[in-house]
Amino acid sequence: MRNFNGKVLFLDRSDINTDEIIPAKYLTEVSKEALKPFCLEDLKIPGFAASSDVPGKAAIITRANFGCGSSREHAPWALEVNGINIVIAENFARIFRQNMYNNGMIALELPKETLDEIFRKFSKHETEIQVDPEAGQLRLSANGSSMDVDFSLGGFDLTLVKAGGWLEFADSKY
Repeated sequence: MRNFNGKVLFLDRSDINTDEIIPAKYLTEVSKEALKPFCLEDLKIPGFAASSDVPGKAAIITRANFGCGSSREHAPWALEVNGINIVIAENFARIFRQNMYNNGMIALELPKETLDEIFRKFSKHETEIQVDPEAGQLRLSANGSSMDVDFSLGGFDLTLVKAGGWLEFADSKY
């Protein structure tokens, strides 16, 4: 199972699409590593600079409809190669969500009210996250305060996360 703990990148915007996660011009790259420097380079949010804000982050917390657009698997790969193994949002584009789990990553959906509270308490601070997928718990910590959030992953989603992704799961079963 992957590590889901570390620093959080807050992206306060809905409808971040796969072209913003990894621009189409890089889809000819033949390795995940080649995608690394281009993750989120076309994302436009005031104050955000991919080259300085992405490195060292382990999680993204954002708004609704993350991963909309085309169904490319390169989008989760670009996150993964940068060490981002969990994205937390109100909801996800269906194919992007499944691609995350197929790669052993987590696309965690939380209610809008919970995300509003998280942004209000933590988005202006350097925030750490600790995630226990099996217990269904996460903890955010920053600036002397913390917040615990319970969640649940569907049975097969959790199975894929624990296995490290679909290929690893299939290898262990077939």
